[in-house]
Parts: sequence; C-alpha cells; structure tokens
Amino acid sequence: MTTKSAAKKETGQSLPLQGPQAKGTVFAILIAISFVHLFNDSIQSVIPAIFPILKESMNLNYTQIGWVSFAINFTASIMQPVIGLFSDKRPTPAILPIGMGFTLTGMLLLAYAPDYKAVLLAVIFVGLGSAAFHPEGSRVSHMAAGTRRGLAQSIFQVGGNAGQSLAPMLTSWIFIPLGQFGAIWFTGVAAAGIVVQSFIARWYGNMLRIEGIIRKKTAARRIKPEARKRIMFAMIVLIILVFVRSWYSTSIGSYYSFYLMEVFKMSLADAQLYIFLFLGAGAVGTFFGGPLSDLFGKRNMIFLSMVLAAPLALLLPYANQFWTAILLPIIGFIMLSSFSITVVYAQMLVPGKIGTVSGLITGLAFGLGGVGALVLGKWIDKVGITNIMFLCGFLPLLGMLTFLLPTDKTLNRWAEENGAEV
Repeated sequence: MTTKSAAKKETGQSLPLQGPQAKGTVFAILIAISFVHLFNDSIQSVIPAIFPILKESMNLNYTQIGWVSFAINFTASIMQPVIGLFSDKRPTPAILPIGMGFTLTGMLLLAYAPDYKAVLLAVIFVGLGSAAFHPEGSRVSHMAAGTRRGLAQSIFQVGGNAGQSLAPMLTSWIFIPLGQFGAIWFTGVAAAGIVVQSFIARWYGNMLRIEGIIRKKTAARRIKPEARKRIMFAMIVLIILVFVRSWYSTSIGSYYSFYLMEVFKMSLADAQLYIFLFLGAGAVGTFFGGPLSDLFGKRNMIFLSMVLAAPLALLLPYANQFWTAILLPIIGFIMLSSFSITVVYAQMLVPGKIGTVSGLITGLAFGLGGVGALVLGKWIDKVGITNIMFLCGFLPLLGMLTFLLPTDKTLNRWAEENGAEV
C-alpha cells in the first residue's frame, strides 16, 4: 500500500490540500484572492512609483531612493519564508486580514511621514503586510485550484501584476496632484482588502476543518535524502532565474522613468505611462503564462519567457521614443509570463511545502528586487542612468540557465520515487 493510500485509510479523507482539488476549481475564491492580490500589490507598487515625488520633495539622491526600495522589498522577502514555514506547520486564516491591517497602517504613516526616516518606517509596515499575505494567499490559491494549478496560480498572480501595473497611473492620478499625502487614499483600498480577506479566511478555515489539515501528518511529504541534492541544485538554478527577472523588472519599475525623463525629456506623467505599458502587458502575460504552462510544460515556459525577451531587452537602450513604447509592453508580456509558473514549478520541486516554497520564491522576487534597486541606485549615482540601463539589457541572456532545470516529467518521476504528489 502506498503512503498516500495509507494516509487516506487512516484518516478516511484525502491527503492535505488534495481534497479541495478533487472537488474542482473554486473560481469564486480564486477571483476573490486575486482581487486582494491586486489591492496588496498596487499599494506596494506605488512606493517605487512615487520615487520621483519623494526625490523632489525630500531632496533625496538615488542611493537613498534605493534604500527605500530595499526596506520594503527586503522586509517582505525575509518574512515571507518565515510565515510560509509557520503556515505549513499551522495554517492560520487570520493572518490574511491581519496582514492587510499592517499595510493599512503603513500607508497611513506614509501619508503623514515628515521625513526620510518616517518614510522608511512606513514602507517597512507595507512590506510586512505583503509578507503576511503572499504565502497564505498562495496556499488558498492552491487549495481552490482543483487540477488546474497553472491556471489557478495565474489567476492569483495576475491580480498582483495588475496591481503593479496600475501604480504608474495611480501616481499620475493621485500623487502628482496631491503629493505624498495622496497615500491616504490607499488606506481605503487596504480596508476593502481586509473585508474581502475576512470572507476568504472563513472559507479557508472551513476547508481546514473539513479536510483536517492541521491534524494530518503524511510521510508523502518527506523527501528521500538521495533526492535532496538534485532538488537543491534545481532550486538554486530557479533562484538565479528569479534573481535575473527581479533585477530587470526593478530596473524598469524603479528607475526607467528617470531614464525617460533624462533621455527623451518627458514629463513625469508621460514617463509613468510608459512604465504602465511594461507592467500592464506583464500582467496580461502572467495570466496567459499559467494556462500555457499546463499545456506545454513549466520549464519550457520559463525558458521561453527569458530567451525571447533577451534580444528585445538588448535593443531597448537603442530605441527612439516611438519604438520604446512598442518594445516595453512586448518585453513585459514575455518576461513576466513566467511569474506564476516559477511558483508552481517550485511547488513541484518540493511537494507539500506550499507556504514555505511560495514564500521563498515570491519573497526572493521582492528581496532581490530590493537589493537590485539599492545596487542599481548606487551605480546610477556613479556612472549615470543611461549606462546602467544599457547593462541591464544583458540580464535576460542568463535565461539560458533554464536548460539546467529538470523537465516536468523528471519532477513527476522524482515525486513518484519519493512517494509524493505534485
């Protein structure tokens, strides 16, 4: 008798997280958690979007701007795996509305922040709220996925990427006319998020009770020692790919508006529109990436998202204003199409550790983006923004490392060898 069958016989129910999947995809929950993801990431993403405003109002240099980005992203990256590990051992639905409460507090502080230190404190609160949301949000998405995990993760992630894409427009509509105090409007967004999170938390809690997830323990989640080295190597390669994507996305999201204003003499509002093109197309790519990966394989889609974007990224620094508007959304669509796929792929690498793995991968995306913003800010202060944007164009070439990742079939074989289910 397999470990799965033994566990099922012992409990009279299916394995953790498999029960909800057997009942089909719960689209109402997926849409709800996607909307909250939109709320969360739109709030988080207005932080880099208002960098030009903070730079002018507080007379900041690029290095100080980098520290602000580092504070929010690194806070989220450190806490996400920690919360994910905790939630794997003890799933806690209340974390969802509590996390959004931290975000509300951060935006309230930002609206009234009198100086640079207060801004740093405010964005740390926003980072903590994001850290609390993502691991448990990804777990909810997994529970509601049924057998369509790629699609479910795409629905979940497209909310986040859509929220990120809205940040430049929100800056134009709110922060340019109102300044820093415009952050007060986002406390209402966070409050709406708390309401929706409370609804999701009730469903989540009911699923935990129905499936008995907290009480169950299964050997199917244990990885055989001989497989650990193979999985660790694959995870390191995946982390490098997340690193590359995060640094490139950060170069566009945090600093490209400055590049556009310097090179093409654009206004801030016009420059933000170009950033919206990149992020908005990325949100669309995120949605389509998941279903395509269900058809063609996770590793294949990760590979294509990097190597197809590479030549366009190399061309971008040489483009005029018209072609920049063409290239940015194409690059965003292609590169960010793998955003949700990397999370699902990591979950396949380490079956059962949904919160830990999701927190690790999405946390790394935030954390490495924060490190990238800090490093890029220092480099821009030293050699100028044009040179740095040129160098960033080479980053997607590292996507060739995807060939070192095991195929989906190999992951399924590993899972069978270890008695796990992906």
